[in-house]
Amino acid sequence: MPGFTPPQPSRFTRRSFLIGTGTVAAGLALYSGEFARHEIDIVYRPIAITNLPSPFHDYRIVQLSDIHLDEYTEPFFLERIVHQVNSLAPDLVLLTGDFITHGSLTFIAGRHALRRCAEILATLTAPLRYAILGNHDVSFNAPLVIEALTSHGTPVLVNQHLPIERNGTRLWLCGVDDPGTSHPDLDLTLPVKPDGPVLLMAHEPDFADHVIAHPRASLVDLMLAGHSHGGQIRLPFLGPLILPPMGEKYPEGHYRFNRMQLYVNRGIGTVGLPFRLNCPPEVTVITLQPA
Repeated sequence: MPGFTPPQPSRFTRRSFLIGTGTVAAGLALYSGEFARHEIDIVYRPIAITNLPSPFHDYRIVQLSDIHLDEYTEPFFLERIVHQVNSLAPDLVLLTGDFITHGSLTFIAGRHALRRCAEILATLTAPLRYAILGNHDVSFNAPLVIEALTSHGTPVLVNQHLPIERNGTRLWLCGVDDPGTSHPDLDLTLPVKPDGPVLLMAHEPDFADHVIAHPRASLVDLMLAGHSHGGQIRLPFLGPLILPPMGEKYPEGHYRFNRMQLYVNRGIGTVGLPFRLNCPPEVTVITLQPA
């Protein structure tokens, strides 16, 4: 009869469990903080526009949003993004707010970060670029943000509209003051009788509900927003974990409200924690097409 071998004690102890859990957590933090946060997802999005003038067929717009230099977006990362945008040769670049972060480091390095951000954006080579303010820009210092951007060749629209002309036809580009922290005025922002399609920039995507309730809502063809960062961290079955006020209903991607369409860019930077998971930074390439 073979000898009896007593059962061996399990090698899986509470200590090994904690070590294993800590290792996994550290690895996940490293991946989401260093690798996933610096992945660039170039999203190509054709948008069909009713009565789009033929000179604007295949007109290419690149949208960038929520840069948050440099807490936690490093200048080298923004420079890399600008290089990629330039290689895409867009006709127009639209910047939908939050160039810096209003937070713990703003009082130390806010002005420097703002100037550096404006300098890097000045190297965009598209024929046209325009910006709006985000909630962090207004909370920090709206006039200072506007001055830094405009002095480096990036006009900022605040409750304003202007025509973009091509071969005798027009698009109307509109930019509203930040809905979350300031005084958006759609009566001033939207043209009364536009002679071409209307594109509206508004930082917070949930502001779309206010737009579609406005008397001139039927004039708006496309609204571009950011703010939500797509949730920054997205888990299977749970979806986005971090959504800010006015960025909860329409967190990312393409939406349609009768005539008006909404596109929400996930942004480049992060807020709160320098982590992204299943939610990479986004550069959106919008190509206008006839409906």
